Amino acid sequence: MSGGLDSSVAAAILKKQGYDVIGIFMRLSPQKSFYESEARARKVAEILNIPFYVFDFEKEFKKRIIKSFLKEYKMGITPNPCVLCNKEMKFGLLLEKILSLNIDFIATGHYARLRREIVNSKSEIKKYKYQLLKAKDKYKDQSYFLWRLSQKQLKRILFPIGNYTRREVENLAKKFKFDFLLKIKKSTEICFVLATTNDFLKNHLKENPGKIVDTKEKILGEHQGLWFYTIGQRKGIRLASGPYYVLDKDIKNNLLIVTKNEKDLYKKELIVKDVNWTLGRKPKMPIQVMAKIRYRHKSSPATICHFKSNKYYLKFDLPQRAPAPGQSAVFYSCNNNLKESDELIGGGIIC
Repeated sequence: MSGGLDSSVAAAILKKQGYDVIGIFMRLSPQKSFYESEARARKVAEILNIPFYVFDFEKEFKKRIIKSFLKEYKMGITPNPCVLCNKEMKFGLLLEKILSLNIDFIATGHYARLRREIVNSKSEIKKYKYQLLKAKDKYKDQSYFLWRLSQKQLKRILFPIGNYTRREVENLAKKFKFDFLLKIKKSTEICFVLATTNDFLKNHLKENPGKIVDTKEKILGEHQGLWFYTIGQRKGIRLASGPYYVLDKDIKNNLLIVTKNEKDLYKKELIVKDVNWTLGRKPKMPIQVMAKIRYRHKSSPATICHFKSNKYYLKFDLPQRAPAPGQSAVFYSCNNNLKESDELIGGGIIC
């Protein structure tokens, strides 16, 4: 329970369905916003009359998420901390903790769905395959952030609001007397960043000035640190006679490479690493998928070929704008007519 609308309604739905529900809040930071969230989660638990516990994971969160976030930015890549947090914290550390307490499932307020299929009905012990699916509400769908989950983890997860739209969840909140949650300001994209990402990076990594150059190595100006820029960025470069776009970063020489030609940003072929198949097995290669390289990015037809070790070639039918190293490329299954299904089959890190 995060103290927000979605996880609160998820808890209420489960209780109504007859589950024995326990509310758990993860305290991840000493920031004021986390204590306010904790108070709201506790209030919801009181309304639902369910036990409520606070797990202090501040030390682990700093080590596993924040340090990794800063390290990757320092390397010149653009990480996605929410993807890592789902793997390491919610469905990693927290799931391990609750299973040790003989709790059966972990449920969250993610907009996603699960399908459980019996794959061996002849056996006395039923065996299941778990399919991770998009939510009913395609705009709110959060399956993109869950591609690192395994079959072992999916076995123990529930997504109670996956079959509801956001509007339906808001209506349920009123029904469950959670009206006060409808007034909460929209949460920040990265929970541990109070202001902007650049302010956070400036406080932790400081500035590291270097040259801004074009594709012909002509010096155009000076940047304040490569970690303040991401591939495809247009605003904030502060060069005359623009607009310019961030094309690449030369980490070794501390150079920010820019271009005036937006077409330079488009790529058809990527290499992805650390690939995880939520199916529980690597599919036969090559495989055609619908892939997306950003959360709000539209899926596009692509072919995946095994490259080496756990690296894969991802070749799109159409060029994609500004794929950024460190971001997630996520794969959804499709049929021969390139009609996308709701099933997420895997993902990897763009490198």
